Amino acid sequence: MACPEKEVWVIAGDGGFQMTAAELSTMVQEKLKINIAVINNGFLGMVRQWQEFMYDSNYACSPIASPDFVKLADAHGIPGATVRRRAEVEPAVNTARGSAGPFLINFLVEKEDAVYPMIAPGSALDEMIRRPANNEE
Repeated sequence: MACPEKEVWVIAGDGGFQMTAAELSTMVQEKLKINIAVINNGFLGMVRQWQEFMYDSNYACSPIASPDFVKLADAHGIPGATVRRRAEVEPAVNTARGSAGPFLINFLVEKEDAVYPMIAPGSALDEMIRRPANNEE
């Protein structure tokens, strides 16, 4: 709201988005042009990642059920799209950017995709785990 002339994106995992989805109403009420990218892997992502890397993939209570986020956005009068393949990413982003109001993109991603940097439980910020180097480059 402080910079209405700027392009604004919300980028959230499916679990995090569910904790803040009520703000869809705020976007509509206040006529905010905010694009939403939901990175949807069907898990509480950070918790799942800790469970994979530090707890031998013991996925306790981290898989989550989610509503259809595009339908949820539509219930608020916000258009949206679901992206299932890489080829759909650019067209969906361009559609969102060209939309006059808010737009939601539900990006369905692999359950095991990891997000970096990450902090192990009990670690300090200077001990963050960075993305492993890709040896294929």
